[in-house]
Amino acid sequence: MHLTKEQEHALITTIRTLSIDAIQKANSGHPGAPMGLAPVAFTLYNEFIRHNPKNPDWPNRDRFIVSNGHASMLLYSVLFLMGYDLTLEDLKQFRQLNSRTPGHPEYGEAPGVEVTTGPLGQGVGASVGMAIAQKWLAARYNKPGFNLIDYNIFTLCGDGDLMEGISSEAASIAGHLQLDNLIWFYDNNHITIEGKTDLAFSEDVQKRFEAYHWDVFYVQDANNTEELRTQTKKALQSKKPALVIVNSHIGYGSPHLQDTAKVHGSPLGEEEVRLTKQNYGWNPDWVFHVPDEAYQFQKENIARGTERQKEWDALFEEYKKQHAELADEFLRMQKGELPENWEKALPEFPADEKGMASRASSGKVINALAPAIPYFLGGSADLAPSNKTHIESSESFTAQNRSGRNFHFGIREHAMGAIANGLVLSKLRAFAATFFVFSDYMKPAIRLAALMNLPVTYVFTHDSIGVGEDGPTHQPIEHLAALRAVPNVDVFRPADANEVSMGWKFAVSKKEGPTALVLTRQNLPTIDRTKYAPAENALHGGYILADADKKPDLILISTGSEVNVCLQAYEQLSKEGIAVRVVSMPCLSLFERQPREYRLQVLPEDVKARIVVEAGSPLGWEGYAGEHGKIIAMRTFGKSAPYKQLMEYFGFTAENVVKEARRLLRDLNLWVSV
Repeated sequence: MHLTKEQEHALITTIRTLSIDAIQKANSGHPGAPMGLAPVAFTLYNEFIRHNPKNPDWPNRDRFIVSNGHASMLLYSVLFLMGYDLTLEDLKQFRQLNSRTPGHPEYGEAPGVEVTTGPLGQGVGASVGMAIAQKWLAARYNKPGFNLIDYNIFTLCGDGDLMEGISSEAASIAGHLQLDNLIWFYDNNHITIEGKTDLAFSEDVQKRFEAYHWDVFYVQDANNTEELRTQTKKALQSKKPALVIVNSHIGYGSPHLQDTAKVHGSPLGEEEVRLTKQNYGWNPDWVFHVPDEAYQFQKENIARGTERQKEWDALFEEYKKQHAELADEFLRMQKGELPENWEKALPEFPADEKGMASRASSGKVINALAPAIPYFLGGSADLAPSNKTHIESSESFTAQNRSGRNFHFGIREHAMGAIANGLVLSKLRAFAATFFVFSDYMKPAIRLAALMNLPVTYVFTHDSIGVGEDGPTHQPIEHLAALRAVPNVDVFRPADANEVSMGWKFAVSKKEGPTALVLTRQNLPTIDRTKYAPAENALHGGYILADADKKPDLILISTGSEVNVCLQAYEQLSKEGIAVRVVSMPCLSLFERQPREYRLQVLPEDVKARIVVEAGSPLGWEGYAGEHGKIIAMRTFGKSAPYKQLMEYFGFTAENVVKEARRLLRDLNLWVSV
């Protein structure tokens, strides 16, 4: 929208002063970045970002991410000015309980917030996932005469984002994939919390990004909107991802705090607010002032966005006539729905004493699901042959082939986690895979997926000391407990191939929240379901797998590879006349969501003799074992040896479970010697 210099100044000043006032009213926040970057955000939204304020979820909108999420008031002020469903009252409630304007941008709280940011580097990581998604969607759905998907991803980032290691991982893969729809705007203000950036940051950012195969552009002064326009146009024309380095002044306009660390994370103070407004040419008595030209701009921008989408909707209506099947698929995907009868693709596995590793059965499920769900895709951190995640019916996603469904993330677990978030935010059903012990490397991204309620699926293989010879560095111990502690994450550790199939059914059908499938390296017998309970019961999170013909004296509770150990112990103890129940508990959080009546049916309160068996930390199992129960678990790190030796050494054998069962029953005066 063409504006005079005076109009542009008034609108940029509105963004700055609304940000200052909201932070001052909250007595909390980060005014420096909004003050310095207001011209950048305004110019991008006004002239480059294609969006519709009345439909923030328009599929072909450009994405705008504030990775330096402490600058949240910049985003809220811009969204308000652009006509999104944010009121002046919402801005006044900045950082207050249950407001739509929390301290860092939270996905789902305010319209126009594309991704939760704040932990530095997560926004730039997710932006790469969004850029990949756009390329994949365009390759699948665009047809001659129908350029349905052609959006770009604009991302603001700061020194902190670039210092975090995830930005290096993300930038590296973005350059490798030649994601020319991705632009990062680097706020080069030379200040961090502790002082000037040269305290800890002296690298040549331009050379770094050129080494990643990015094009780099410069804006010498963030307030020079003409220069910003010129460099942004060049960046959009680049055949590579682009970094625009913007020299700015943190706290621009503050007479005493500009270019100091003091303006980073604290309100200006009432007197400094007045002086700053005077510097902007604003009346110092104005608080949350919105000039008439800002409201007029709102109306015009809303009309412009509505017209933009109207044109796209007309194109899509014609597309539906000529490509009905693809159009239907696209709409299903946008709604978070799956194709009809997709469940029929799930394989069933016959009973097999030798069985297979759950990573192997997972690979078979992945390859069964892929033809049934066209937008089901993912990849591994350089471990696909070991994680068994390669989709055999598809090619790899590369700079030359945008339609591949196999993603090669390289050894970049943290970026992989954030990229997966970007893929799922773009409505794709994505999975990410690595060894379970390396889930620590991607934990911040997993946490944000949980916070955003994104249905990302994680495939974590090599799940315990069963890794064997690779030793304690590669053997997860605390990881199950740590992941289970994250709200909204469902950790599913299946006991055999058919529980794996049910785990995938659960994960793929979820619309909210991540699922971690935790899988073995070693073979697991495929349980005979004609003898024991059906695997479908795993969808309750926990279920009675084997039972006595009367009320149990003893309950064995287990997950994953240890379930078969408990079944062996069950057979032995049953022969001794002990009434035993085996409970397979693949997903504790899912079990906890079942009705209380069901949970008590599986685990009756009056059965005090309980043994929990899991080759991980005992943390979290205390409530299931009860006051009198026993937990057979890992209380140390593992060792390097063949896995069968390790299982025996650490007590994960039927013989040890039987021994502990006898001891427990004797202690509770329930032991009857046969």
